[in-house]
Amino acid sequence: MNTTVTNVAGNVTGSSASVGNNLEVVTMNDSNVTNSQYVGQVSIAADQNATVKNADGTVTLQSQAICNAADVSTDPHTTAITSYQECQASDPSALLNANVVNAGNDTSLSSQAVGNSFSEDTNANYMPIQNTQLNNASIASTVNSTVKNVSGNVTVNSSAIGNNAQIVQY
Repeated sequence: MNTTVTNVAGNVTGSSASVGNNLEVVTMNDSNVTNSQYVGQVSIAADQNATVKNADGTVTLQSQAICNAADVSTDPHTTAITSYQECQASDPSALLNANVVNAGNDTSLSSQAVGNSFSEDTNANYMPIQNTQLNNASIASTVNSTVKNVSGNVTVNSSAIGNNAQIVQY
């Protein structure tokens, strides 16, 4: 994505995303969830080149590339999950090239690349989970930025994550 924005009285937001596989399950019933995600030798790239000049509000620019993602949210008595994620992609990569000049408020720049991500939240009393994540991809996240004359806070983040899993029982 290539963007040039000049002379804006409000906020500027730009987002670039690329995802191989994504699953979201939300249910209030007893559930057995089986998830199998595989990405082969392809490129998963989210690139953003942005120039923002003279924005009176906030400037938020982000790029995100994800090979496999699964999120399960349930509120029953029983939730059983079997999840398999394999990322063989050549490069889940996120790139943000940003040039921000004269921002009237906060500026936030972020880039994130993820191989496999699994999350589950439930209040189920019985919740067996089998989670397998394999990642042979080269994960890369880059932010190249020039920021000048900002009237607020400036935040720049870049993260490259191979595998991530979060399980919350409440």
